Amino acid sequence: MTTTGPLETDNSATDSPASDSPATGKRRDFLTLLTLAAGGAGVAAFSWPFLDSLRPGDSGAARPPVDVDVSKLPPGQQITVVWHGSPVFITHRTPQALERLQQASLAARLRDPSSAALQQPPYAANWHRSIVPAYGVVVGICTHLGCVPTYSPAPDPTTPVANWPGGYACPCHGSKFDLAGRVFIGAPAPYNLPVPPYAMPTPTTIRIGANPPGTDFDFSSIQQI
Repeated sequence: MTTTGPLETDNSATDSPASDSPATGKRRDFLTLLTLAAGGAGVAAFSWPFLDSLRPGDSGAARPPVDVDVSKLPPGQQITVVWHGSPVFITHRTPQALERLQQASLAARLRDPSSAALQQPPYAANWHRSIVPAYGVVVGICTHLGCVPTYSPAPDPTTPVANWPGGYACPCHGSKFDLAGRVFIGAPAPYNLPVPPYAMPTPTTIRIGANPPGTDFDFSSIQQI
């Protein structure tokens, strides 16, 4: 995996997933890692062409899960994985970013800070919207009209909005999300970014499309993509 630029900057990292034995039935050709630079409006400013593949009614159980090795993903960096034909953002959040996610001042700016709407599995209905705080996993499709939000993790006093805490900015109609995928008040997007079913069989392996043992979550039950 290669990374460029300082931490908490707009860069993406790529890595190859760990190989599986034939017995697992996981298909490596089902997994593609992409690099998406937040500055590349030509990449981000369009509706994802495979949006229909993730609409409610397409159960995640219909396709095999995919494993992603995040052991070499540096804090502040993100990779994008194609799952069911659509982008899933995996972010290694820094301790500073996690502190910001817990601030009451940020929660007051969010439409659904406690994840009351069913946009995530029960095991991700927490302040960080993930299994472990350090790694965020969200479907990278704006819940407004299906554009791909830009990764803008660094805090900024003015851009893209005043007192920006870091997160995602939709280039199409201006929706903003924090680094947990929670939508800001006033954005045209009505819901938080969806969290797909996933598990962590090891501390550095994210298995997208499978729930943790003892849990059951059907991705088709979410409110909206």
